[in-house]
Amino acid sequence: MNSFEQTRYKMIRRGAVIGIIGNILLAIIKGWAGIVADSRALVADAVHSASDVVSSIAVMIGIRAANLPPDKDHPYGHGKAETLTAIIVAVLLFIVGFEIGLNAVKDAGEPVAVPKTIALYAVVFSIAAKEAMFRYKHYLGKKYRSEAIITDAWHHRSDVFSSLAALAGIGATILGDKAGISWMLYGDLAAGLIVSIMIMKMAWDLGTDSIHNVLDHVLHSEDTVEMRRQAANVEGVMQIDELLAREHGHYVIVDIKLSVDPLITVEEGHAIGKQVKETLLADKNVKDVFVHVNPYTKN
Repeated sequence: MNSFEQTRYKMIRRGAVIGIIGNILLAIIKGWAGIVADSRALVADAVHSASDVVSSIAVMIGIRAANLPPDKDHPYGHGKAETLTAIIVAVLLFIVGFEIGLNAVKDAGEPVAVPKTIALYAVVFSIAAKEAMFRYKHYLGKKYRSEAIITDAWHHRSDVFSSLAALAGIGATILGDKAGISWMLYGDLAAGLIVSIMIMKMAWDLGTDSIHNVLDHVLHSEDTVEMRRQAANVEGVMQIDELLAREHGHYVIVDIKLSVDPLITVEEGHAIGKQVKETLLADKNVKDVFVHVNPYTKN
């Protein structure tokens, strides 16, 4: 593991740990405030935060597995472990969205309890904390190309939405009770359904992207222009016949076919191929390069 990969692993692991600790603290704070304030919406949101600990632990496991060195059964490394983790988190996120919507429908037949004002403060604190966690983890995920961290970051953003729904519902219930407007007491149910649909849509999009990547997605030609240019500039390379860059989790594996002078020795051709490999490996996102050398022929 080179210095960049060590730093990457350290920073992403730190992000996952922060997610676990943050969700535990928020679950405790919101659970306590929900019970004191007699707010079902806040208690449900606390359970939501507690369930998020599971996804953060899954991310931790996925990150650790992705950083295992290549072995006989996995010669390309374990980078796809992060992508598989992202799929798992997306599924959990979809289930959370479904549960929020289901609970909103079930609560429609229950008597409405008017929560105390302290519930509003707890929800506002939760929104601020979750948004900060989202921004931090999204930054880490983008910087270090971690699908698992990015998906978990959006999980935090989904919590912001669900907390906003709880805030709207609690606020509407308190205001409706004071103003004597009965229909406002059910504002949290409508908000919960809307947020439920938003979260499920988010989970579907994130899961679809991760599934696309786990199926040996190849970078588009416009994304490999610089790679082709660098390889073509190596002395002795007469033509790039084919270049395929496969995403393998957070890194890329390159397969390249190039043509050299057919009259040079095998050793000289091998040296050119080796130089092309070293040139492409200079990119920190490229994990390995497989070079096939062909004799150049005019079309």
